[in-house]
Amino acid sequence: MATPQRGRDYRGFILLSILLGTRREAWAGHIFYSLPEEIDTGSFVGNIAKDLGLEPLELAEHGIRIVSRGRTQLFALNPRSGSLVTAGRIDREELCAQSARCLMKFNILMDKMSLYPVEVEIIDVNDNAPRFLMEEMTVKIMENTAPGVRFPLNEARDPDVGTNSLQSYQLSPNHHFSLIVQTGDDGAKYPELVLERVLDREEEAVHHLLLTASDGGDPPRSETAHIQVTVVDVNDHAPVFSLPQYQVTVPENVPVGTRLLTVHAVDLDEGVNGEVTYSFRKITQKILQIFQLNSHTGELATLESLDYEESSYYEMEVQAQDGPGSMTRAKVIITILDVNDNAPEVTLTSVSNSVPEDTPPGTVIALFYLQDRDSGKNGEVTCSITENLPFKLERSIDNYYRLVTAKNLDREKLSVYNITLKATDGGTPPLSMETHISVNVADTNDNPPAFPHSSYSVYIPENNPRGASIFSVTAHDPDSHENAQVTYSLAEDTLQGAPLSSYVSINSDTGVLYALYSFDYEQFRDLQLRVTAQDSGDPPLSSNVSLSVFILDQNDNTPEILYPTLPTDGSTGVELAPRSAEPGYLVTKVVAVDRDSGQNAWLSYRLLKASEPGLFAVGLHTGEVRTARALQDRDALKQSLVVAVQDHGQPPLSATVTLTVAVADNIPDVLADLGSIRPSAHPDDNDLTLYLVVAVAAVSCVFLAFVIVLLALRLRRWHSSRLLQAAGAGLAGVPASRFVGVDGVRAFLQTYSHEVSLRADSRESHVIFPQPNYADTLLSQESCGKKDPLLTSIDFHECKDEAQDIQVSSLIHLSLYP
Repeated sequence: MATPQRGRDYRGFILLSILLGTRREAWAGHIFYSLPEEIDTGSFVGNIAKDLGLEPLELAEHGIRIVSRGRTQLFALNPRSGSLVTAGRIDREELCAQSARCLMKFNILMDKMSLYPVEVEIIDVNDNAPRFLMEEMTVKIMENTAPGVRFPLNEARDPDVGTNSLQSYQLSPNHHFSLIVQTGDDGAKYPELVLERVLDREEEAVHHLLLTASDGGDPPRSETAHIQVTVVDVNDHAPVFSLPQYQVTVPENVPVGTRLLTVHAVDLDEGVNGEVTYSFRKITQKILQIFQLNSHTGELATLESLDYEESSYYEMEVQAQDGPGSMTRAKVIITILDVNDNAPEVTLTSVSNSVPEDTPPGTVIALFYLQDRDSGKNGEVTCSITENLPFKLERSIDNYYRLVTAKNLDREKLSVYNITLKATDGGTPPLSMETHISVNVADTNDNPPAFPHSSYSVYIPENNPRGASIFSVTAHDPDSHENAQVTYSLAEDTLQGAPLSSYVSINSDTGVLYALYSFDYEQFRDLQLRVTAQDSGDPPLSSNVSLSVFILDQNDNTPEILYPTLPTDGSTGVELAPRSAEPGYLVTKVVAVDRDSGQNAWLSYRLLKASEPGLFAVGLHTGEVRTARALQDRDALKQSLVVAVQDHGQPPLSATVTLTVAVADNIPDVLADLGSIRPSAHPDDNDLTLYLVVAVAAVSCVFLAFVIVLLALRLRRWHSSRLLQAAGAGLAGVPASRFVGVDGVRAFLQTYSHEVSLRADSRESHVIFPQPNYADTLLSQESCGKKDPLLTSIDFHECKDEAQDIQVSSLIHLSLYP
C-alpha cells in the first residue's frame, strides 16, 4: 500500500487559483477560496482582511469572527495577519464523500450584524488507495463450463474522486482466466473473471489468482485481493432470482429489526446443487452496519435506526449461490421516507442585549440562523415573534434572519423586552422550538425634569427667623441613573437692588428653600422666584417653575400718631375751645396710622384719661375730639386729655397722646387766664409777656393784610382750574411723612380753631403762626420744629363744587425760660 502524501505538487496551482478566484468571486458579492485537503493546521487559506477592505489590525475593532452552521470549525482567523487559516485536519472524503465538488460554506460576521458569505473549495488529493470489501474471494466453477463465461468479482472502492479514484484492475498472469472491466451507469468499474480454457478438476482442483486495483493518482495507489477458484463437478442449473431488482420504501422511524423485504432465488437442481444461500455483493462497510441479510431465507432487516437526514437512499447487490458455486445477482434499492422527527433549530449568531432607547427603526438587534434537518415540508421553517412588540423579522442571506426594531423604543414605558422567537416547521404534526431573547433598553436623556404643578404659592409670616425652611419643590425625571439626577437652582434676579440670592437660597440636591432674610411686610409683600430643575444627562435638560412667596403681615408696628405732633423741644401743644362751644363742637382731631395692613391696621380711638370726665368725647373710628356738653364757667381753663390709639392685631398694640385744651374765647383771655393760673417766678416776666402779646397782635394784623392782598392778586391772574392745580402742586410739595395713607385723614380740621401752645418757666417766648389747615393737608412737623423767632407759612385750597370761607389757624407757642 502506498503512503499518503500531502500533495505538494498542487500547492502552486492552488495558490494561483486562490489569487485569481478570490478576486473574481469577491467582486461577485462573496469571497471564494480553494485549498487541498490534508494540509497542516494553521495553513494559509486567504487574506480576509484584504478582501473585506480592512487592515489586519481593524479585525478586532469590527468584531470580525467566523459563523458556521453547527459544524466543527475548520477555519480560524489570524488577528495579526488578517488571514484565514485552517483550524484542524480537513478530510475531503469525510466532509463530502464522493461528491464531484466539495464546498465548505460559512459566513464572516462584521460589526455584529453584517454577514459576508465565504466559500472554500476542498480539492481532493490522492490520500486513499482502492480497497476491496473482502480481501479473499472464492469462485466456484463447474468443470464443464464452456470458455467465455464471465464470473463477477467484488469490486474495490476508492473514496477519492476524479483521477485519484479507482481507474483500473489487473489480474495476475495465468493460463485459464482473463479479466474484463465493466463500467456502470454511475461510472463505477466492475471486474469480471472470464474463463478462457476448459477446466479439469482432476488436473487442478483449485486455482489461485491475484486481482490488483489501481487509482490514477500521482504517484498511483493500489490494493490487491486474493481469488480462489474452485473447480467442482457438473451443476446443470444456476440459481435464478424472482426479480432482477428489488425495491422498497420505508419511513425512517421503522423499529430496529424490522424486515424490509425478502429476496428469493430458485435453483432447479436437487440436493446440494439446489441449496441456495444469499449474501451481499456490492455493499459498503456502512451498509453492513445498518442492514443484515439472512443467508438462508433472504430476509433483509435493519440492524440500526434509519435516518433520512444521513441518507435517503441505499443501493446494494445481493447474490444467490448454490452448493456447487453457481451464482446470480440482483439489485436491491431501499428508499427512506422523511418523517417529521426533527424540530427546527434556532442558532443565535449575534445579539445586542442592550440598545439605546433612541435607536432608530430598522436597527438590527439580533442575527440568527434557522434550520431543520428534515426535508420537504417537514424542513420548511417559519419564524415568528410575539405580537405587539416594537420589533420585526427580516430575511437575510441563506436561512439567516435579523431581528430589527420596527418602532421607536421608550425606556420609560418598558425597560426590558422579553422576545420569544418561535420556529415552526411544515410537518404533520408541526414541530416548533422557542428561543428567548432579553433586550434591555438603555436610557438616554430624553425627558426633562417635570414639576407636579406649573406654579407654586408660598405664604410665610413676616419676621421669620433667618435660615428657616420655607418650602420644598420636587421635580421628577423618568429617566434613570445620572439622567434622572436632578439639581435645583434659582434664576438670577434682583429685588430692591439686591440679588434674590441674598433673600432666599435653595438646596441643590433636595429642593428645600431657605429664607436668608427676616422679611418685613412693610418693606415688600411678595417675592417672585423661578426655580430651575436640571438633570445630569449629556446634554442636560431642564425645566422651570414659578414660585410666588407672599409675606403675611404680623402685628409688629404700633400705631403712629401724626397729629398732634409733639415739638422736638419737648413743649406741650394747647388746643383752643371757646366757652360758647355747643355740644359736639370739634375741638381737634387725633390722626394716627399703622404701618401694618388689614386687621392689624384697623385703628380705634378712646379717651383714656381726662381732667374733667364727661366734658369731651373721642370718636371711636375718627379720632375726633368733640365737646360732650356745653362748657360752663366753672370748667377749668386748662383741660388735659389722654387719648389712646389701638389697633386690632393679636395681640393689639397701642399708643397714647396727651392733649391740652384751653377753654377761652380769644387769645388774650388765654394768656390772661394762663397768667392768673400760674404766677411768674420772676417779676420781669409780666412785662416781657405784655411785649410779646403786642408783638403777636401786630404781626397777626400784618399777616392778615398780606393774605388778603395776595389772594386778590391770585384770583385775578389765574383761572380757577389753575388754582386747583396750584393747590395740588402745593400738596405734592409737602413731605410724605406729613400725609396719612388712610382715606378720611385728609378731612382733618375742617373748622377754624385757635391752637395755643405755651410753656411756663421760660425766660424767653416766641410766637409761631403755622400754615392754615385744610381738608387735604396736615401740620408740618418741620415747621413746628424750627427755632426761628418768627415763622409764617401760607397755603391755599379752593374747592371746585362749593365755596368755603378760608379760616386761619394760629398757633402760639409761648416758652418761658428761668
